[in-house]
Amino acid sequence: MATITIDGKEYQVESGQMLIDVADDNGIEIPRFCYHKKLSISANCRMCLVDVEKAPKPLPACATPIMDGMVVHTQSDKAKAAQKSVMEFLLINHPLDCPVCDQGGECELQDVAMAYGSDVSRFAEEKRVVMDKNLGPLIATEMTRCIHCTRCVRFSREIAGMPEMGATGRGEHTLVGPYIEKTIDSELSGNMVDVCPVGALTAKPSRFQARAWEMQQRAGIAPHDIVGSNLYFHIRNNKVFRVVPKENEAVNEVWLSDKDRFSYSALQAEDRLTRPMIKKEGQWQETDWESALKFVVAGLKAVINDQNKTLGGLASPTATLEELYLFQKMLRGMGSDNIDHRLRQIDFSDQDMAPLFPRLGQSIAALEDCDSVLVIGSNLRKEQPLLNQRLRKAAYNRVGQIDESIAADVMLLNPVDYDFNLPIAEKIITAPSQMVEALAGIAKALSNESKTATDADAEKLLANVSPSETQQNIAKSLLTAENASLLLGQLAFSQPDFAILRGLSGLIAKLSGAKLGYLSEAGNSAGAWLAGVLPHRGVGGTVVTQAGENANSMLSNPLNAYLLLDLEPELDSWNGTQSLETLKQADFVVSLSAFKTETMQEYADVLLPKALFAETSGTFVNAAGIWQSFAGAVSPAGEARPGWKILRVLANLLYLEGFEYTASDQIASEMRSQMLENIVPDQENAWSLPETLPSANNNGLQRLTEMGMYATDAMVRRATVLQKTTDGKQASGAHLHPDDAEKLNIQDGQSVLLEQNGRQAELNAVLDSRVSPGCVLLYGGQSETSTLADWYGAIQIKVL
Repeated sequence: MATITIDGKEYQVESGQMLIDVADDNGIEIPRFCYHKKLSISANCRMCLVDVEKAPKPLPACATPIMDGMVVHTQSDKAKAAQKSVMEFLLINHPLDCPVCDQGGECELQDVAMAYGSDVSRFAEEKRVVMDKNLGPLIATEMTRCIHCTRCVRFSREIAGMPEMGATGRGEHTLVGPYIEKTIDSELSGNMVDVCPVGALTAKPSRFQARAWEMQQRAGIAPHDIVGSNLYFHIRNNKVFRVVPKENEAVNEVWLSDKDRFSYSALQAEDRLTRPMIKKEGQWQETDWESALKFVVAGLKAVINDQNKTLGGLASPTATLEELYLFQKMLRGMGSDNIDHRLRQIDFSDQDMAPLFPRLGQSIAALEDCDSVLVIGSNLRKEQPLLNQRLRKAAYNRVGQIDESIAADVMLLNPVDYDFNLPIAEKIITAPSQMVEALAGIAKALSNESKTATDADAEKLLANVSPSETQQNIAKSLLTAENASLLLGQLAFSQPDFAILRGLSGLIAKLSGAKLGYLSEAGNSAGAWLAGVLPHRGVGGTVVTQAGENANSMLSNPLNAYLLLDLEPELDSWNGTQSLETLKQADFVVSLSAFKTETMQEYADVLLPKALFAETSGTFVNAAGIWQSFAGAVSPAGEARPGWKILRVLANLLYLEGFEYTASDQIASEMRSQMLENIVPDQENAWSLPETLPSANNNGLQRLTEMGMYATDAMVRRATVLQKTTDGKQASGAHLHPDDAEKLNIQDGQSVLLEQNGRQAELNAVLDSRVSPGCVLLYGGQSETSTLADWYGAIQIKVL
């Protein structure tokens, strides 16, 4: 600790801190532009100059480490004169266009200029003009306003991990922007708008839509990934105009992924369902809520009153905890345990041994402290951008330490050689059917080296496995690490051999002492498990007497009636074509949806307009098990209603007991009390292993499927601005390795016919060296691929 004096007051502070951090911690105001607490120090704006006794000239507070006995003056004449001089120089070339600047009213330059600027400029020469850059569909530029703080440059290098922005030239000839004419393609690019202290970088989708002082700010939680990022909605006249991050160090720090930031545009999608609709005699018609609910009740009663008829419920894991809880409670009240949310999973053989919910195995912030991480089946950077950012910090030990030695080993086992923005120590890129074999090799290498005893069944299973050098290196890294983690991703969840992959991952975690974590598909997957939206478990993991049918079974073998919550099975499930055919055969289908589509109208009998996440109150549970509640920011569109209210009224009309709620927080409280009363042991370390390893299928081309980054749920699919990005455009076509394309005489961009289990689709070929040889990568959540069969399996490709 050191003792320093600032403006006549003594402070006991930790040695080595920068002066500006000490001032911020103690509420002492020092102006700044280039400094940002999450970025490295550049000290190039000089706005934070302060008077330090015994120093020959003012020093920048952001780059001055404290020393014991230091005496600092932030309000002295010397400090004020230095700050005002810097402010005058910064305003020499800055345009006087505040009335038309989108940053007006929330601009750091405006605020500081009011306190430290002059009312008259002494500069009479012409101001410089800088040509704008086209950075893509998300960021608008007015580079004449740039003050060369380089925050965007440091963000792109240190946080986004893509040095897309830079500075060329010197003095007033400095130009900030991409080195070559290209768009900004980072999945975190929207944060550049936040870090920019002036109006040089602004959000293009909300540009010129509303002034800062006209909008209200409401807090919310992002529903699209397992982080549960905290955010603010900026609204005017009951319309969301912008979304920005809300600081929460334990969850999203001060960042927000582009998916969470820009998906709000779907709130005003053209196909929003704003009135209840029912189908009578094959014709769709809009109706009032009373008539629609009576129609639903009559249809459901016809099923539940007939013992020969079956009822099933499928829910999206993007729904709120309250909606999911009432959904399963109502279905079980009607006598059905056919309830599930795992539409992208095919292997349920070990579901009885699954943990209480797919947890990360540690706090989100703890990922920064890992020194060895094995990611299995995940395009982590695109699926979970903020978790990837935490691992990036682990790899580099701290922000800005890009050129120093690597601190953590990040290793991969994937069917696609994804482009990561952090150093990869080891990686195994192999076909999906060979992932089990690859993981078994790591387990075998560990069993040879680990001091932890391997049980007889595992020894027998791995007896004939010979680990490669890469597998041995991965095993050694996990075994020697003090804080190791295994992260099982969505590409593993959707595998036909998921139970074996999970079992081998559990064995590796046991032998190496690593934590096993799950990267589930959606923002409230954890909430869906806890709420009991499962055929074999109730609330809090309580065991169901007789398990119902899982999602794949319900969408393969037709039931008489279905209740759908917030999903499009034809795009969200493991076999979209089969799901569509199955639902068409049902006698009665009710869909609680925020949108309406022609496909949906083919199989549904009732469409009930449901509010989206910004329009309702509720709770999301993230992968670390944190419950985060929120209130509605705007009123639902048209006659849409919050999902929990629709389910409550339906249950009341069905005369089910225990649905007397007047607010969503009552539902969450009831669920919490049930979980406390029925404490179920969390089977974190429970798994099963087969007697023998399955044989890898190396005959012909194999299909593998991943969800496009901007196709993961109904709302993101309708965020048109995200579909215009590079990531949005990339999620199309049939991707195959150039070697396979050469064998088949297929050219890049050529139209090809794909055939799988008798079903066909015409797509453009994309030569993609990332894809494992012998595989064809297709993206899920797309109408162009939904006409084919299962996400994995043999596939034929022909030139048209």
